[in-house]
Amino acid sequence: MTAGSGAPPVLLYDGACGLCSQTVQLVLRHDRGGRLRFAPLDGTFASSLRTRHPALAAVDSLVWVEAPEGPGSERVLTRSDAALRVAAYLGGAWRLAVLARVVPRFLRDAAYDLVARHRHHLTAPACVVPAPAERARFLD
Repeated sequence: MTAGSGAPPVLLYDGACGLCSQTVQLVLRHDRGGRLRFAPLDGTFASSLRTRHPALAAVDSLVWVEAPEGPGSERVLTRSDAALRVAAYLGGAWRLAVLARVVPRFLRDAAYDLVARHRHHLTAPACVVPAPAERARFLD
């Protein structure tokens, strides 16, 4: 699947990371609309995304991908921008996280990178095992 007009957004995550897996589970629990799709960073969807966006080759973080609203290329967000977009997508109290946008991106990304560097030590490795009703939301 590639992102195209009207396509649901996709969140890429590190499938071998326990913290990332817990994040995906949290998003699944709070996603009222149920449109967001998920794909591992080492999967087919991520590989095709890297082909379209070569700058993502070295990215090892959350990646938010959404279809363009009009003519143009898909929107790709990484690191703290991706995390804040997830919070905005979830809505409700999660939208309060968007207040972090007042912090300059280089500081937000530095904090994100600090957690990302240690993410494999923060939680035990875990695999996202979607419930049967959620399986269709996961891309390879």
